[in-house]
Amino acid sequence: MEKRLINYLKTLKANGGSDLHLKSSAKVRLRINGVLRLLGDEYMAAKEMTALAKEILTEERFAALEKDKNLDFTYVLDKKSRFRVNFFHQMDGYSAVFRLIPVDIPTIDELKLPEVIKDFTEYHRGLVLVTGVTGSGKSTTLAAILDRINNNEKKHIITIEDPIEFVHKDKGCLINQRSVGQDTNSFSDALRGALREDPDIILVGEMRDLETIDIAVHAANTGHLVFSTLHTLDAKETIDRIIGMFPTAEQNRIRASLASVLEGIISQRLVETVDGGRTAAIEILKKTARIEQLILENRDYEILDALFEGKDIYGTQTFDQALIDLYEQRRISKEVVMRNATNPSDMKLKMEGIGKGAIKVDEDEAKKKEEDIFDFKEEEQEE
Repeated sequence: MEKRLINYLKTLKANGGSDLHLKSSAKVRLRINGVLRLLGDEYMAAKEMTALAKEILTEERFAALEKDKNLDFTYVLDKKSRFRVNFFHQMDGYSAVFRLIPVDIPTIDELKLPEVIKDFTEYHRGLVLVTGVTGSGKSTTLAAILDRINNNEKKHIITIEDPIEFVHKDKGCLINQRSVGQDTNSFSDALRGALREDPDIILVGEMRDLETIDIAVHAANTGHLVFSTLHTLDAKETIDRIIGMFPTAEQNRIRASLASVLEGIISQRLVETVDGGRTAAIEILKKTARIEQLILENRDYEILDALFEGKDIYGTQTFDQALIDLYEQRRISKEVVMRNATNPSDMKLKMEGIGKGAIKVDEDEAKKKEEDIFDFKEEEQEE
């Protein structure tokens, strides 16, 4: 069974895919440019999925899978191919998703991330969060940030991940990477221990529970730089989610702490480009006196306006501003802008050159952009 798996993973790589989906009693699928596609007539029976799990896992880890009904681990295909894997039980048997992890860590410039993100690599303390839905590129963005620090600084970095995705070699920094389940029992245990291990920077793969969040905020309060991720859509929801996880009696305390230590939030969504690929549209919150005050005074509803107005001065931006930038760079179409806009009616006015932040493109240029996009789609259909 493992030989079949290897062939599937090689096919995934050869086609520029991101995920391999295997399901008991179902055909094999690959995710390519965000779309699930059938891999011919390849099919996995329920007994084959069980056999595959037994082949690629140790007896102890297979027993853990049987007991817990799901398991996260890393599968190494070769020196240049590693995969983050989740095996889980569903009504027909086992299913699995293999997510390709690039071995070569891309730079912030190669990912075409906003220049202001480099500022977050120069902080000495505080909390920086990267948020978004599953598969939006959070881990890749964090890896690029950490790699820039590794190249430019001389610090001790501890990462706590489940599982370890990007492997960082010691360059200017000393980096200790710990995998939950293998090197530590939980995020909170490892994070608590990290405070006694002389770190300058701590990366927490995900802030999943109240205890982990509380310790992470405490670590940032005591002079460490903490990076982590959350499955939230934007900056406002991120702040609301963190504070909302605490009991009512504790919320004023955590709000004050968060206002003090939060240095930035990078929220990203992947959108379709005109060439059929995907790129990240990114909302950026950067700590300013106004942002700190809004969080402290429970005026989170004003954060979006603060991000919009701070674009030219601080480099902050909303999702809609990011979409407009991508459109003006001719990387995404008008349809994609409208489909992904936070406020479609407001965006429609901006696209028509009306209101604050309106797009100013002369009619000939705008028409040319639309024709280019239309021509591309026609060529795609012909193929």
